[in-house]
Amino acid sequence: MDQIPPRALASLAAAAFLFASGCTRGPEESRPTLTVYSGRTEALVAPVVAAFEKETGIEVRVSYADTSQLAATILEEGAQSRADVFFAQDAATMELLHAEGRLSPLPISVLEQVAERYRDPAGSWVGTSGRSRVLAYHPDRVRPEDLPANLDELSGEAWKGRVGWAPTNASFQSFLALLVRERGEEATLAWLRAMQANGARDYPSNVPAVQAVASGEIDVALTNHYYVHRLRAEQGPSFTVRNHYLNSADAAAQMNVSAAGILVTSGNRQAAESFVAFLLSSPAQAHFAAENFEFPLAAGVRPSPELPALGDLRVPAVNSGRVEDLATGIRLLRTAGVTP
Repeated sequence: MDQIPPRALASLAAAAFLFASGCTRGPEESRPTLTVYSGRTEALVAPVVAAFEKETGIEVRVSYADTSQLAATILEEGAQSRADVFFAQDAATMELLHAEGRLSPLPISVLEQVAERYRDPAGSWVGTSGRSRVLAYHPDRVRPEDLPANLDELSGEAWKGRVGWAPTNASFQSFLALLVRERGEEATLAWLRAMQANGARDYPSNVPAVQAVASGEIDVALTNHYYVHRLRAEQGPSFTVRNHYLNSADAAAQMNVSAAGILVTSGNRQAAESFVAFLLSSPAQAHFAAENFEFPLAAGVRPSPELPALGDLRVPAVNSGRVEDLATGIRLLRTAGVTP
């Protein structure tokens, strides 16, 4: 969905104007230049960046690429990194940079806008929007009351050959890292092997997995919530796949978060703080919700009417596995024979 809704653009522009009212602009040559490495797509982020630039006078140069690729670049650049702000697709990557000492603490005024579970306890990154793990299902073939209550039921006989997943996808691997953290290595491996033995179908990414539910190839898919809403927006009411929120307060109900942080080597600290704060402004949050059907994480901003309220979801107290858990999960996928 590359077209940005006009109302979303208007609200972003209004927010930038209000935000900029507290900023002092100097002469043209004194305006700072901010460099952002963004693992989030240009179609989603560019309107927010443009609104911020227009009303603050801060020039923003954005490098768009895969989150893990950008993180590797930051580590390789070290003290010479060009980035001021890193805007990542997932919190696990932010944890990696924090562990490597590449992020500096954010202001309390920024951190306090987001619930503790969606930000770094040390204050080095803050979540900007969330994507809930769900089971996508087809209501013509599965009654809501017959849906599983937990992950372990998916490996039972009743669901043999009916479940799809995308094991090479970053969001699945982030979920698996949290499962490792909760259950340990042995139990996570046992679950993967049980799912494999029960005929779980592999898909290269979440979109084809959800489309397979729609076509009847499978009955449920482990995925993130927003794919169903995006496909329905594209295909209309005929797309009847729905989301089932497990609300289990464990890895099955993980809220994957996109997050932003400031590099320790940033030479534009004030501008960087202003940019991260702007990502949490109400209209910027509303833009992420309207354009990608994500959950806004800043207090007081509501998600799309199609989504449940964030406070109504039972999600894990901690929503990202440790860096070592991510590596363990990827290794377990190979050990279980799920991936080569």
